[in-house]
Amino acid sequence: MLEFNKNETDKIVKAFKENKILAFPTDTVYGVGVRMGIDNLKRLKQIKNRMETKPIPVMCANVKQIEQIACVNENIKNIIQNFLPGALTLVLPVKDLPEEFTNGLSTIAIRIPDEPFLLKVIEALETPLFVTSANQSGSHTSLTYEDAKKQLPDLDGIVYGTCKELEASTILDCINMKILRKGPISMEDIQNVLK
Repeated sequence: MLEFNKNETDKIVKAFKENKILAFPTDTVYGVGVRMGIDNLKRLKQIKNRMETKPIPVMCANVKQIEQIACVNENIKNIIQNFLPGALTLVLPVKDLPEEFTNGLSTIAIRIPDEPFLLKVIEALETPLFVTSANQSGSHTSLTYEDAKKQLPDLDGIVYGTCKELEASTILDCINMKILRKGPISMEDIQNVLK
């Protein structure tokens, strides 16, 4: 298994360009991710034992990357400006992406993490990453690299570090404006910026 520290961004970028699947600390919990691609997505689901029918969220480095793959209106831009980078995942209408990326759904889940090394990596790649929690599907969320390594022994590599929030992000359905998963950001917080 490849091993990296957070300051080795060039090496991490190289590994992602070689389509390696890596676990890494985020601002919420330990994540596992790979560069966007159909074969990469299949491998990521296999490593996690995730149902083939369950889509994987995406991490972007900035609003421009979000707008390349999802439809963003003024309300959503307002939410992005107030909460991202941060612990909020937005479920947005998808733009023209292969059906396999979203399991045929008309939406895609996207987040900009508040983790400087990760933003630097995604910017350097010039493409978003498929990212989900670093655990076996249905198992507890990994909060440490030890746990991520133990749960996902078939990883290509791991980035050492610590997570900030130790709580998964809030998931907001931006079409129906409702919380799908509770997290650090509440519906009240979101409604306050939309007034």
